[in-house]
Amino acid sequence: MTTAELDRLWGQPKGLLGFLSGVNHKVVGKRFMVTAFVFFLIAGLEALFIRAQLFSPLGDVLSPDRYNQFFTMHGSTMMFLFAVPFFEGLAIYVTPLMIGTRDMAFPRLNAFGYWVYLVAGITLHFSLIFGMAPDAGWFSYPPLSGPGFSPGPNLDWWVTMIAFLEVAALVAAVELIVTICKQRVPGMAAHRMPLFVWAILVMAFMIVFAMPPLVVASLFLGTDRFLGTHFFAAAGGGKPLLFQHLFWFFGHPDVYIILLPALGVISTLLPTAVRRPIVGYGAVVLAGVAVGFLSFGLWVHHMYAAGLPLVGTNLFSAASLLITIPNTVQIFAWIATIWRGQRAVLHSWFLYAVGFLVTFILGGITGMMVASVPFDLQVHDTHFVVAHFHYVLIGGAVFPIFAAIHFWFPKVTGRLLHEGRAKVAFALVFVGFHLTFFPLHILGLEGMPRRIYTYLPEMGWEGLNRLSTIGAFVLGLGVLVHLLDFVWCWFLGRKAPPNPWGASTLEWATASPPPQHNFTEQIPVRSRDPLWEPAPEPAIVPDRPGEWERMVVTTTVLDAREEALASLPFNSVWPFWLAMALSLAFLGAMVHPLLVPVGLALGGVALAGWHWPRKEKRP
Repeated sequence: MTTAELDRLWGQPKGLLGFLSGVNHKVVGKRFMVTAFVFFLIAGLEALFIRAQLFSPLGDVLSPDRYNQFFTMHGSTMMFLFAVPFFEGLAIYVTPLMIGTRDMAFPRLNAFGYWVYLVAGITLHFSLIFGMAPDAGWFSYPPLSGPGFSPGPNLDWWVTMIAFLEVAALVAAVELIVTICKQRVPGMAAHRMPLFVWAILVMAFMIVFAMPPLVVASLFLGTDRFLGTHFFAAAGGGKPLLFQHLFWFFGHPDVYIILLPALGVISTLLPTAVRRPIVGYGAVVLAGVAVGFLSFGLWVHHMYAAGLPLVGTNLFSAASLLITIPNTVQIFAWIATIWRGQRAVLHSWFLYAVGFLVTFILGGITGMMVASVPFDLQVHDTHFVVAHFHYVLIGGAVFPIFAAIHFWFPKVTGRLLHEGRAKVAFALVFVGFHLTFFPLHILGLEGMPRRIYTYLPEMGWEGLNRLSTIGAFVLGLGVLVHLLDFVWCWFLGRKAPPNPWGASTLEWATASPPPQHNFTEQIPVRSRDPLWEPAPEPAIVPDRPGEWERMVVTTTVLDAREEALASLPFNSVWPFWLAMALSLAFLGAMVHPLLVPVGLALGGVALAGWHWPRKEKRP
C-alpha cells in the first residue's frame, strides 16, 4: 500500500462530520491537551481573583459566597480538568508513536472519552457563570456538602459531573494499558520500553484502581442529595467520615497519578539534553512501580485531624515517609545523568526540567514535614498546607507540562517555538511561582487559615499576602507570554525537522507532524535508545493483502514478539452521540429522574450504531 493510500485510509473526513467522527489518536490527544490547557487558563484566572481578594485586609473583590465558589472551582478544575486530562492527552498522542504503532487499541473509545470530558468540564463551568458553582471545596466533605447544609443546586453540579468525568479517565486508562501491553513494535521488550511509557503504564493502572472509589463516593453523595438516602448523614445512621476515606483513597494516589507522568517526562528529557542514556534505568522503573503501590497506603495522611486512633495515624505517618525513598532514587538518577552526560544546551524545556527538580525537592521536604502527625496537627488547614501542595502539584506537574509542551511542540505542530520568548516566559513563571507560594509557608506557620475570604488588619498578614499576590500576577504574565508564543508559533513558527533535539525514541523517527498512519516502515528496536543506535534496515509494516482495513501489529506482553495483525475500527460519529446520550442521563438526574432512563435508552441506540458491522471498500 502506498503512502498516499495509507494516509487516506487512516485520515478523517473534512468538515463538521469529520470533526465529530475523528478517532485518530493524534486528533484526540491534541483535543485533550488543548482543552485541558484552556481549563488551566480558567483556573489561573480564578486564582488571580482569589489572590486579589486577599491582597489587603477586609478586601471586597469577591463576596464570601463567590470566594467559596472560586476556590472550589479552582481546585476542582486543576485536579479534575487540567492535570490528569493533559497528561492523558499527551500519553494518547505520544505513546503510540513512542512504541511504533499506528493508533490506540480502541480508537472509538478514545474519542468517546474526550467528548465525555468536554461535556463535564463545560457544564461544571456554566454553573460558575450562573452563580451556582460548587462551594464546599474541591473535596466536598459531608455534612457540609449534604442536603442539610448545602440545599441549593451548587453541590448537585459537583457530584453529578465529577462522577461523569471519571468515566473519561477510566476509558483512557484502559486503552492505554492495552495499547502499551499489546501494540509495541516487535523488539521493544519490557526492558526496552521508554521511561515515559513505563510511567504512563503505572499511571493507567493506578487510575483503574483509584477512580472507582471517587465515583462511588460522589454517587452515594448524589443519592443522599437527590433521593434522601443516608450514606453520609449521621442523623440517619450514616458515616460522614466514610466519605473522607473513599475520597482520599482516590485523592492521595491521584497526586501520584499526576506526578508519575511528570516524572516520565523528566526521565525522557534529561537524557536527550545531555546526550547519554539515563543512569539506573531499572532502578527508575522499579521506583515508579513502587510509588504506584505505596501511594495507595497513604490516604489517612490527609485525615490526621479527623480523630482516628493514634496507632493508625502513626502507621500511615511511617508509610508517608517511606514513599520518599523511591522518589529520591529517581532524583539521584536524574542528577547522576546530568553529571555524567555532555554539557547540556539550555533549551527552554531543559530549563523547565531543572526548575521542576528544584521545586519538587522543596515540595518533598515540606511533604516529609506534614507526614509527621504532631506537625500536621499544628499546620492543618493553614496556608502552610496550601504552599506544600502547590509546590508538589504546580511545581511537580505544571513545570513538567511546560517542559513537555516545549519538547514535543515541534512533533505535534511541525513548528519550532521561539527560544528567546520561551526563556523570558520561563523566568517569569519560575520567579512568579516561588514569589507566590513561598510566603504562604510563613503565613501558615503564623496561623493564617486557608479558605477564609478575608482577614483583619491587626493580624499582621498583609505584607506576605501582598507579596504573594504580586507573585501570582507575575506568574500569570509568564503564562500569558507562553500562550501568545504558542499561538504565534503554531501558525507562523519556523518549520521543524523530524528530530530537532536529536532524541532517541521512536516518535522522532517520523515526520513532524506525523502522517495520519504514523509510520510507513516498521523500525526495528534492539535497544532502549533505538535512534542512537546504528540504523538497521527497516521493515515494511504488514497489511493484509487485498483488504482496505486499518491494521496494526500485535505483540506479546513481555518480550514484544510479533503475534498477529489486528483490525481497528474506522472513524465514527457514534462515540459523540453516545457521550451526548449519557450526558443527558447524568445531567437529567438534576432535573427529573425520568430523564435518566431516557438518556440510557438513547445510549443503547448509540451503542448499536457504534457496533453495527461495516466493511470499508477500497476506492
